[in-house]
Amino acid sequence: MVFDLLPPWLLVLGAAALAAVLPRRPAHAVGLLGTGGAAVVSWFVTGGAYLQVTLFGAFDAVLFNVDQFSRLMGLIFGLIGAVAVLYSYTSGADSRQTAFALAYVGVSLGSVYAGDWLTLVFFWELMAVFSTLLVWHHGGQAVRAGYRYALLHGIGGSLLLAAIVWLLADPATAAGDAGGLVFSPHIVDGAGGMLAADSVVPGLLAAVGIGVNVGFVGLHAWLPDTYPRPHIAASVFLCVFTTKTGVYGMYRAFPDGHLWIAYMGGAMAVFGAFAALLQSDMRRLLSYHIQSQVGYMVAGVGLAGVGVGKVASEPGSYASLATAGAFGHVFNHILYKALLFMAVGVIIYRTGQEHLDDIGGLARRMPFTFVTFTIAALSIAGFPLFNGFVSKGMIIGAADKKELELLWGLLLVGGVGTFLSFIKLGYFAFVEGSYEGTVRDANLGQGVAMGSVAGLCVLFGVAPNLLFELLPLQGEYSYTTFTVPHVAEGVGLAALGLIGFAILRGPLHHIGRVPDIDFVYNRALFYGGRGTVVAVTELYGAIDSAVVRAVRLCYWIGTNPTVAALRASRRLPESLRPALGDGRPPADGGAPSRLYLRAGVGTSVLVLAAVLTLFLVFAL
Repeated sequence: MVFDLLPPWLLVLGAAALAAVLPRRPAHAVGLLGTGGAAVVSWFVTGGAYLQVTLFGAFDAVLFNVDQFSRLMGLIFGLIGAVAVLYSYTSGADSRQTAFALAYVGVSLGSVYAGDWLTLVFFWELMAVFSTLLVWHHGGQAVRAGYRYALLHGIGGSLLLAAIVWLLADPATAAGDAGGLVFSPHIVDGAGGMLAADSVVPGLLAAVGIGVNVGFVGLHAWLPDTYPRPHIAASVFLCVFTTKTGVYGMYRAFPDGHLWIAYMGGAMAVFGAFAALLQSDMRRLLSYHIQSQVGYMVAGVGLAGVGVGKVASEPGSYASLATAGAFGHVFNHILYKALLFMAVGVIIYRTGQEHLDDIGGLARRMPFTFVTFTIAALSIAGFPLFNGFVSKGMIIGAADKKELELLWGLLLVGGVGTFLSFIKLGYFAFVEGSYEGTVRDANLGQGVAMGSVAGLCVLFGVAPNLLFELLPLQGEYSYTTFTVPHVAEGVGLAALGLIGFAILRGPLHHIGRVPDIDFVYNRALFYGGRGTVVAVTELYGAIDSAVVRAVRLCYWIGTNPTVAALRASRRLPESLRPALGDGRPPADGGAPSRLYLRAGVGTSVLVLAAVLTLFLVFAL
C-alpha cells in the first residue's frame, strides 16, 4: 500500500514549509490538508509497516515504524492538529505562527513513529525547538517564558540523549551494536527499554529527561509558566503534543513499567489538581491540569508488569489494562484538553481578559461556549457518559486490582481535586457575576472546531467500545465500563467536589496567584547568574588593572634604571644597602639624579658592536 511508504510527519512538515511562505488563507488550507492527511495515513497504514535506513554504515535507523501504539498516537495527533489549524485560522493567527505550529506537529509525529532511540531523540529535540519558536512568535511576556521553556527542555533532551549514548555503549546491548537502540520487532525481537542495560544509569537519566516533558513534580513549573503566555491558538497546539509525546517516550523507555513511576504519576495527579484549584488565570489553571491528567497516564505506564493482581491466574491482564488505559487516557485527554483551551481561548478572544476576577456570568451571552466547556469539564473530571470516565476508570481499576491502595487513593484524591477545579472555573466564568463589556459567542469556525471535539468526547463516553477498538493490547485484558461501583465512584467524586466547592467558594474566589517552585529557582538562577557575571567581571577588571600597572612599572624601570635602583635601595634592609652603595646621603641633598642612561638606537648599536668586537679579539 502506498501509505506504507509515506510517513505522516513528512506530510505535515511539507505543509509547514508551504505555510511559511503562503498568504494566511492558503497557508491554513495547506495546514488543514497536511494534518488531515496525517490522520488518514495513520488510519489506513498497514500495521507492521516500517522504513529502515542505515546511517554511517553502522546505525540502523527506523524512520517510520507502525505498531498499535504509534498508530494510535499518529491518528489523534493528526486529527487534533487539523482541528487546531481550523481554530487558529478563525482566531486570527497569522501564517508564520501556524507554520511553526505545523512544524511542531510534524516533528511530534516523527517522534511517535520513530522505530529507534536515535530517530526518536532527533525529532524530540526538534520538538523543543519548534515549540519554543511557537511561544516566542507572540512576543511580550512569552519571550522570557520561552527562554525558560527552551532551557528546561534542552536539559531534559540532553539527559535522554545521555541515556541513549550509555545504552549504545553498554555491553548488555550487543556491545554497542545499534540493534540495542531499535524497538521495532522487525529488527530486534521485542522492545528494548532503558532497563535492558547492565547499569541503572540509563534508566535514571531517561526517567528524569522524559520527566521534564511529562511534568514530574519538581520538574513541572515550565508548564504553567509557558502555556498561558502565547496566542490562544498556540496554547491549543502546546497543550497536546509535548506532554503526550513524553508519555509515549516513557512507555518506550519502560515497557515493563516500574512502581516508582506509578507513584510519581499519582503524586502528579494530586499536586496538579490542587495547584490548579489555587489559580485565577484561566490558562494557568488548565496548564496545571495537564500535569494532573498526565499523572494518570504515567501511573498507567508505571503499573505495567508491577506486582500480581488479586486474581493469581491472570497476572498479566491488569498490566495490559493499565497500559491500554494509559494510552486511552492520552487519546481522551487530547480531545477534552484541546476543547478546554479552545473554550477558554474564545472567552479571551471575545473579552480580552485572562483572569476569573475580570469576567463572570458569560453563560447567558456565550451559550455555545458554555455547553462545550461543560462537556470538556465533565470529561476531564471523569463523570459517567463522558470519555474521561472510561480511560481514567481503567487506570484506577488496574491500581485497585494490583492492591496498590496508596496509589489508588492518590488517583481518587486527584479526581476530587479535578472536580473542584472545574466547578470553580465554570462557576466564576459562566455563572456568578456579570461581565460589563460587549461580548459575542464563538464564531463559525471556532464553533465547528469545538463542536466536533465535544461530540467525540460524548461519543467515546457513551459508546466506549469504539474507543477500545482503537487501543493497543486488544484481547489481553477484560474491562467493563458501566458497573455499579464504577458509576457510583464517578458520581461520588462529583458530589465531593460540589460539597468542597460550597465550603471553599468564598476563599477560592479571592485567591491570587500562588507561587510555585519556579518562584525559587527562577530567582536563584537570575540573581545567582547576575552575581556570577558581576564577580567574574570584577575579577577580570582587577587582574587587568594589575597587569597594566606591572607593565607600566617594568617600562618605567627599563627607561629609568638608575632612579629605580636608588628608590629600590631605600626600601631594602640596612644589611643589603652596601651592596648598592655606601648608604651615605647624596651630596646634592637628595635632589633627583641628573645621570640618565638613555641612548638612541644608533648609539646602542655602536656600543653593542664595540663590545662584540673586543670580545672576539680577546677570545681569539
